[in-house]
Amino acid sequence: MRILWAHGLEGSPGGSKPTWIVENLGWEVVSPAMSERGWTIAEQTDVVVEAIAADDDLDVIMGSSYGGLAIANAAAQFLNRDLRIVLMAPAFGLAENFRRIAGEAGVREWEETGSRPYFHHGFGHEVEFGWDFITSADEMSWPDLQHPTVIIHGTSDDIVPIESSRKVATSNELVELIEVDDGHRLAESLHLIPLAVQRVLAH
Repeated sequence: MRILWAHGLEGSPGGSKPTWIVENLGWEVVSPAMSERGWTIAEQTDVVVEAIAADDDLDVIMGSSYGGLAIANAAAQFLNRDLRIVLMAPAFGLAENFRRIAGEAGVREWEETGSRPYFHHGFGHEVEFGWDFITSADEMSWPDLQHPTVIIHGTSDDIVPIESSRKVATSNELVELIEVDDGHRLAESLHLIPLAVQRVLAH
């Protein structure tokens, strides 16, 4: 099994989920550094597009949170490819979530100054998000999934509300949602990855 993995905003190519997949399932995982071109969802989607275009032997494309949103946006550019998608707590509704977190005054300041500091827990220091982070998110928070897709999302997710995945799944017959009693990191639900892959390949 050959998997393309797109890690989350604070993840890394060698993070816990792709490592778990390799060590426990023995699958081959291609995991690019998602921030190599920048922080916007458009820039990270470009990383995924390039990876898909360069590899004809992918069985499933997978992503977590921000990386899941990038996978969904990238797949929309490959309607001629028989892609199969598994998303874990994908960051649908990204723009709404960040606007809510920043608050009206924060968003106004963000636009006026052109940037906003963000503490990146994976790096352990602050990074700067330009205003294009929001303008890009405004355009790409709700991609239209046109390939068979299985989503795993936790009912206790306090980062990306499960309602976002429910909204996508109920409006698209190609999308199946597996709801689990877990948080955003889905640390207790990794064992469901083979089931999700099995279901999406059988679609």
